[in-house]
Amino acid sequence: MYKDFNEMVASVKQGRRGTVIIAAAQTESVLDAAILAHQENLANCLLVGDKAQIQALLQKLAPGQTFDFEIVDTGSDLVQATKLSVQLAREGKGDIILKGKADSGQVLRAALDKEQGLRVSEVISDVLAYEHPEGLKLLSDGGVNLAPDLNEKVAIVKNAVQVAHSLGSPVPKVALLTAVETVNPKMPATLDAAIISRMNARNQIPGCIVEGPLAFDNAVDSEAARIKGVESPVAGNAEVFIVPNIEAGNIFGKMLTYYCNYRVAHVVVGTSAPILIPSRADRGELKMLCMAMALACMPR
Repeated sequence: MYKDFNEMVASVKQGRRGTVIIAAAQTESVLDAAILAHQENLANCLLVGDKAQIQALLQKLAPGQTFDFEIVDTGSDLVQATKLSVQLAREGKGDIILKGKADSGQVLRAALDKEQGLRVSEVISDVLAYEHPEGLKLLSDGGVNLAPDLNEKVAIVKNAVQVAHSLGSPVPKVALLTAVETVNPKMPATLDAAIISRMNARNQIPGCIVEGPLAFDNAVDSEAARIKGVESPVAGNAEVFIVPNIEAGNIFGKMLTYYCNYRVAHVVVGTSAPILIPSRADRGELKMLCMAMALACMPR
């Protein structure tokens, strides 16, 4: 896995310069991201939304770069902006879709439309990367699947493993997080974790090492795992964390940002064009890192 986002960005810049379609681009933070991506020679950005507002914001943020971006005018209609962004991706006009002023639900509904959408997998999932002192780590799924069942969790693991491979980990160590490290029939998440671990052992989930159930301390601290008698190459060394539901993932992800002050980026995978749904409150730098992460996950 890359040691940090700077290494990831540098690697991405050595490859093809992609195009990011920004759905409802009339917000400062996504335009900040577009400007940063342009300055870093990371990606082109196609701005879809209210042209007058977009031009006014560009003039405010980067007067010398106002004409460096192509703008597709959809007025203030956010739904139309998301639908057109998906259509442009289907037509090959862009590689990635980034949420602007539109909310995540609007973007995902357009992207997952059965006839006009971008779905290529039965289960899409959000994979978050964070900049830990030991290197990049991954978390899934805190953004899309509310309460995944066993089959959905298997797909979430496979999606996260694919991202880990793209970020430089050939055999990622995957921890299936629950409240405890033992199987308890009254705690369904522990049963799912045990089944998925066994599936990995029988090569039904290849390209990784999966262990679960694991409590968080066993997953990140070798001494805690030793004291509790957990013997596994994943214990204390996890690179990928799979949470049991969206509440756990959402809380975990926001703690990384607001308590640990780690830089994070995330991407929704399982669609022909990766979808980026960072919070509208996130800074432009984070959204630019999301672009870089999505580009890293695409075929070179």
